[in-house]
Amino acid sequence: MAHVSLTSTPMSAPCPGVPVVLALDLGTMTGWALQAADGLITSGTVSFRPSRYDGGGIRYLRFRSWLDQLAHDAGAITAIHFEEVRRHVGTDAAHVYGGLLATLTSWAETAGVAYQGVPVGTIKRHATGKGNANKDAMMAAARARGFSPADDNEADAIAILLWALETRGGVQ
Repeated sequence: MAHVSLTSTPMSAPCPGVPVVLALDLGTMTGWALQAADGLITSGTVSFRPSRYDGGGIRYLRFRSWLDQLAHDAGAITAIHFEEVRRHVGTDAAHVYGGLLATLTSWAETAGVAYQGVPVGTIKRHATGKGNANKDAMMAAARARGFSPADDNEADAIAILLWALETRGGVQ
């Protein structure tokens, strides 16, 4: 089963009718941040690490199930923004990212949810002013905005969500 940790931070006073926006930092340990229809931002991490007895596709089935549950709990998701990684440290990371991305985009297409990849440098520049900021800088940027990320995956997801909300998905 997937391990989930989460934190909640109100962005402002509740605003009924606000679009539900999901931001993801895809990986075995996926960071996520969600703005609910009431304006509350919730974030956390979820692990899709398979056990040694699991088949190769189980992490993707669990990811899809997690997306289904999240959409059920949060209501109709309006948009999904995810970190668009063009370079991976290793082959395994690239394969996991590709599988999660394929699962995400097929899920979004089926659910009729708009989705958009956001380049890593764009996210880092928006959060810290530096397009090549390190993990510590991203964590510090999230904390400076009032969040308490458990790790860099959650901090990245928060940064993606804030970028999406503040730039209207890049349509400044």
